[in-house]
Amino acid sequence: MTALAIIEKDGNGFSVYTENLKTVLHGSGASVAEAKAEMLAGYEDLIKMYAEDGHALPKELQDLSFTYKYDISAFFNAFDFLNASKFAERVGISPSLMRHYKGGNTYISPAQAKKIESGLHQIGKELLAVNL
Repeated sequence: MTALAIIEKDGNGFSVYTENLKTVLHGSGASVAEAKAEMLAGYEDLIKMYAEDGHALPKELQDLSFTYKYDISAFFNAFDFLNASKFAERVGISPSLMRHYKGGNTYISPAQAKKIESGLHQIGKELLAVNL
């Protein structure tokens, strides 16, 4: 099964949680990587707990994989090698506004989020076509 994990800026750090499972998995940390690692460690601990107690692991937790949905701040934290200002220019958004989105302090409309997501997907397609 594949679980959707939402990653968001949360106070001074980041949190990640599953949305489509009966058992909520959660992690937090100063970075996206730390939050994801904490959530995955919790998942492993849960598997061990079921085994130690002699209970069958619920079907929804068996062979679980994750897809991740990021807010803008979490995305640029996770992929910090990307230049937010240059990316903004490429997708037709003000670099200043993108820096506000990256900071997590500015509301982003669904239309603007879709524009950013489409730009990311286009870059991904271009990168997949690269041969070195």
